[in-house]
Amino acid sequence: MTTAHLPLFPLNAVLFPGLVLPLNVFEERYRAMMRELLKTDENEPRRFVVVAVRDGRETATTGTGMPESAAVPADLAPADGFGADPIQSFHRVGCVADAAKIRERADGTFEVLATGTTRVRLLSVDASGPFLTAEVEHLAEDEEAGEARTLAEGVMRAFRTYQKRLAGASERSLTTGGDLPDEPSVVSYLVAAATVLDVGTKQRLLQAPDTATRLREELTLLRKETAVIRHLPSLPAVDLTRAPTHLN
Repeated sequence: MTTAHLPLFPLNAVLFPGLVLPLNVFEERYRAMMRELLKTDENEPRRFVVVAVRDGRETATTGTGMPESAAVPADLAPADGFGADPIQSFHRVGCVADAAKIRERADGTFEVLATGTTRVRLLSVDASGPFLTAEVEHLAEDEEAGEARTLAEGVMRAFRTYQKRLAGASERSLTTGGDLPDEPSVVSYLVAAATVLDVGTKQRLLQAPDTATRLREELTLLRKETAVIRHLPSLPAVDLTRAPTHLN
């Protein structure tokens, strides 16, 4: 079992391996995390763990995306908003992020661009420092090559149909024939990230025991969502299909 002790960044979102995560960091506890990461040599990975907050739990006000401005809240202790035993507030499977870009603004906030790398399971959470840290173990990805590759082809076909229904037949697809990923695990993460799903469903896909299981569930979800969209008078969250999803 490979374990590591890494900074922990809770979000009301799920990060998948290979996907890019932009962050606007303005809470002091997470600013302290970024300052610590900047001490790492720029040629070395600046790693932290992104974990989704469970439904009904308070989440950090620092969020994904890079809004033009954000009110800086009062200083918060590392575990504030997450209860007496913070690990109970988080889903146990998260994703390691590598911060390729950390830019400090004049006001002390940070603009961060990170990429998901590998899945991990939380073993413990430590709130004794200036920010949360976690002991995590690496989760291997079993692709079951033959079955997973066949499933991946079916998922991509279903995903194209889903995109057309969601964005309209005249819209350009998110992915085209020239840039489809080859690896079934990459397909599974791309589709999980790009499909309009709630956090709980995305989390279930992230923690699937293997690639084939994830792809099978995605195939079911895509067919269901496509059927629902066909009967909707209006299509919510359509902009999500127009923005590129960047792979590592």
